[in-house]
Amino acid sequence: MPERSFLLPPGKARRLKQAKEEAQMEVEQYRREREQEFQSKQQAAMGSQGNLSAEVEQATRRQVQGMQSSQQRSRERVLAQLLGMVCDVRPQVHPNYRTAA
Repeated sequence: MPERSFLLPPGKARRLKQAKEEAQMEVEQYRREREQEFQSKQQAAMGSQGNLSAEVEQATRRQVQGMQSSQQRSRERVLAQLLGMVCDVRPQVHPNYRTAA
């Protein structure tokens, strides 16, 4: 690039460098504006999604509490039925059993 500056009229290289720096600053400013706009839109979207996740979490808690109370209500009945089946032993010969003849 220094070779090119020898071919340019005096002051032209300085003006080109200044124009390049100005363009770079404009690009950087535009990028910051777009980033800020994106962040605000993202925050707005996540805010509504945060409310939705709180509602889902609350509904899940209610369902879990309902299941736990249902389990507590039927626990004694199920245990009594299970113990009755286990303790009520009736010895029987299996239908496939054959005596040796």
